[in-house]
Amino acid sequence: MMSVKETVKRTVILLWSLLGVAILTAIYAYVWMEMIHGRLVWHVKLYFKGHLLMIFVYFVLIFFFTSTFGGLKIGYLKPGDVFFSDVFAIVIVDIVSYFQISLMEIRLFRGDVMLYMTIVQIAFAGLWVFLGGRLYRLFFPPRRLLLIYGDHPIDDIRHKFETRKDKYRIEKLMYMGEDEGTLYDEMVSKAYDGVVLWDVPAQIRNRFLKYMYARNIRVYMMPKISDVIIKGSDPLHLFDTPIFLTREYNLKVEQRFAKRCIDIVFALILAIITSPIMLITAIAIKCCDRGPVLYKQIRCTEGGREFKIMKFRSMRVDAEKDGVARLASKHDSRITPVGKVIRAVRIDELPQLFNILKGEMSFIGPRPERPEIIAQYMEEMPEFAFRMRVKAGLAGYAQVYGKYNTTPYDKLKLDLSYIENYSVWMDLKLMMLTLKILFSPEATEGVDEDQTTAARNKNNGEDDVN
Repeated sequence: MMSVKETVKRTVILLWSLLGVAILTAIYAYVWMEMIHGRLVWHVKLYFKGHLLMIFVYFVLIFFFTSTFGGLKIGYLKPGDVFFSDVFAIVIVDIVSYFQISLMEIRLFRGDVMLYMTIVQIAFAGLWVFLGGRLYRLFFPPRRLLLIYGDHPIDDIRHKFETRKDKYRIEKLMYMGEDEGTLYDEMVSKAYDGVVLWDVPAQIRNRFLKYMYARNIRVYMMPKISDVIIKGSDPLHLFDTPIFLTREYNLKVEQRFAKRCIDIVFALILAIITSPIMLITAIAIKCCDRGPVLYKQIRCTEGGREFKIMKFRSMRVDAEKDGVARLASKHDSRITPVGKVIRAVRIDELPQLFNILKGEMSFIGPRPERPEIIAQYMEEMPEFAFRMRVKAGLAGYAQVYGKYNTTPYDKLKLDLSYIENYSVWMDLKLMMLTLKILFSPEATEGVDEDQTTAARNKNNGEDDVN
């Protein structure tokens, strides 16, 4: 049962977020009533219900996009991420509203009023997120956590929690091998706000989990591969006991058909819209070092099938003259000046729209890797092959919720979460969220020199049996 404190916390955050959306809508309502409606050349006479409908449509749109991009998650996401989400939602909804008004006008409406409105809304959103963040930290201090760890290094998880000191604070570290009675006493006696289970074998973890569940103790648990697979299973009620069904296939026939239709439609639309950008990029690459514009590389898609992926070349022509395949690292000297720009905003990926039209890739799916890199990962992480149960994608779950330098094992878990919980709505949502991460610097960071090896080593023993 949710505690009174948690109920109050969730209610306050929800009301604050909804009030912010309501004020954004009120700004639009004022502009519509006082500055737009009366200026329409083909004056549309609307009664009260007509005006109310226009305002209601705007409220629904701003609420939907703000919620989708994470703009309502004050206190959950970093303030900068919440503000960026709000800005993205405001810009999209105002553009949609502008064309809605233009349709009523039967020509493009003057854009200055809408532009000023957008600027005012963005300024308000910044102030609202700032105040919301201050209030959240004032009334809801960081959660005090106990971290119980296994046999593998804990530097990675400690670093992750340290990046959110406004929300979490690791009070104490304890090794899982200590006396269980001592661990249980520590969980309940110090009144922690939660317990983190990091890399604890499943058999021990399950005992800890049941003990804390019985005492209403909050648990933060990093899932293993088997946990992700189970989460995507279907519950059956054939007998008088619950049964989880994990199917031998992932996407159903109707899902594959819908997914392919989405791929073709959106790839064609984007190819047409971005054709001027692709032309300018091609000219810039050619003028930079006179080398080839496109870079073709062997990658693997569904079932391990190989294909040639197309990208705008962002590295020197001799970037891999030694024949060794490796990921781009931070401050990689092989990246050209033009390459730094097009990689930062993902323009280098645009030629893959043609891979999608050819049926080699999908819009959303696990990013395709090179055969050599897959072989390296699978030496220590055989489960890496699971991500090839569906067609590779231009963008994916791991790109939206992770970073370029997220460890291979964590990327695998994110990709499996997508595969095991697939829906058409998830594809559409990830496509919208992909627009957001195009402008996120963290999404394009390179990997650290030793990150790949460390990530593979971390996987040893991760999937203990129950």
